[in-house]
Amino acid sequence: MDMLNDTALAEFRAEVRDFLDANLTPQLREGAARATSVFVDPSVTLPWQAILHARGWAAPDWPAQYGGPGWDDMQRYVFAAECARAGAPGLAPMGLKMVAPVIMHYGTAEQKAHYLPRILAGQDYWCQGFSEPGAGSDLASLQLKATPDGADYVLNGSKIWTTHAHFANRMFCLVRTTSEGKPQAGISFLLLDMNTPGITVKPIRTLGGDHEFNQVFFDDVRVPQANRLGAENEGWSVAKHLLTFERGGKYAPPLIERLEKLRRREGLDAVLSARLTREAVSLRALQALEMKAMRGAGGSPALYASVLKVLGTEAMQRIDVLACEIEGPEGWARPDGQTSADLAVAVPRYLNDRAASIYAGSNEIQRDLIARLVLG
Repeated sequence: MDMLNDTALAEFRAEVRDFLDANLTPQLREGAARATSVFVDPSVTLPWQAILHARGWAAPDWPAQYGGPGWDDMQRYVFAAECARAGAPGLAPMGLKMVAPVIMHYGTAEQKAHYLPRILAGQDYWCQGFSEPGAGSDLASLQLKATPDGADYVLNGSKIWTTHAHFANRMFCLVRTTSEGKPQAGISFLLLDMNTPGITVKPIRTLGGDHEFNQVFFDDVRVPQANRLGAENEGWSVAKHLLTFERGGKYAPPLIERLEKLRRREGLDAVLSARLTREAVSLRALQALEMKAMRGAGGSPALYASVLKVLGTEAMQRIDVLACEIEGPEGWARPDGQTSADLAVAVPRYLNDRAASIYAGSNEIQRDLIARLVLG
C-alpha cells in the first residue's frame, strides 16, 4: 500500500520495529501464537500492556490529553501492522478500546479522572455485560432490573456470554431502569465492581475446550447511581456509541500476517494456493478500506463500523477454514508440540471464531444497518 510505504513513516516504522524487537520476549510471542481468539489470556496481555504503558504506547487511539501517544491515523495503522508482523499479543479490548472512549465522551470529570488512568495502566480489567439469556441480537429486550434505592441501584437478573468475567474486576453493564415506553428508552449504562456482594460468575465451556465465556448472576447487587454513565434511561445511546468502537477496528493487519504464514507452507497444491492468493487480494482491499475509514472519507463512523465488522469477521472465518484444511484431520489430533504453533490452534480458533459474525451485533443486522445508512 502506497500510504503505508510513505517515506515520512519510515523513521517511525523503524522506531516501532526496534522497540518490538527489544521488548517482545519469547514468552509473549508464544502466548500470542497460542491464542485462539482476540481475547488473549491476561497473564500474557497485562505484562505486555505494562511494557507498552511505560513507553506511552498502550493506547494508540486515545487522545494525548488522556494519555495517548498523539499519533496520527497512519502512525496508528503502522503500529498495528508492525505489532501483527512481530507477533505481539493483542491487548484486552474491553477497557482500552471499548469502555474508555465512552467514558471520554459521556463520563463526568470525576469518572474520567478515576477510570481512565486505571484502564491505561491495566489496573482495571473489564468485561461487558450486554447479552442475556433472552436478549442476544435483540439486545433492547434485556431484563436485568436496576431498581433505585436511595443513592444506589439494586440489580437482579443475569448476563450471559460474558467474556473474561472470571478475570475481570470491572464490568460495564446495560440494565433496565424502566419498563415504560419503547424498550430502548428504559435502559441505563452502569460501571460496576465485580467484587460487589451478590455477583456470581459461572463458567461456560466452548466447543474449542476453552473457558472464555461466563454467565453472571446478580442477586440484590447494590451499585451506586454515581456509577451510571450518561443520563438515566439513555443507556441505549451510550451503548450505540460503544458498539461503533467494538465493531470497527483494524482487522486487516493480523489477518494479513496469518495468511502470509499459511502461504509460506510447503506442499500446498495449486488450488489451495490460488484460494490463498485470492484471499490475500481481498485482505489488501480490506486494508485500504480501513485506512479510508480512519480518514473519515466517504461515510459515517457508524457505517464504516458495520461494513468493517462484516468484511473483517467473514474474512477471519474464511482464513480459519483455510488453516484447518492445510493442517488436515491428521494434524488436528497431534499434540501441540508436534506441529507448528500456527496450526496447533487452527481448529480451536475456527470453533471460537464462528461467533465472530454474531457478537457485537450479528452480520445480518449489520447488513440491515448498512442498507438503512446507504439506501435510506
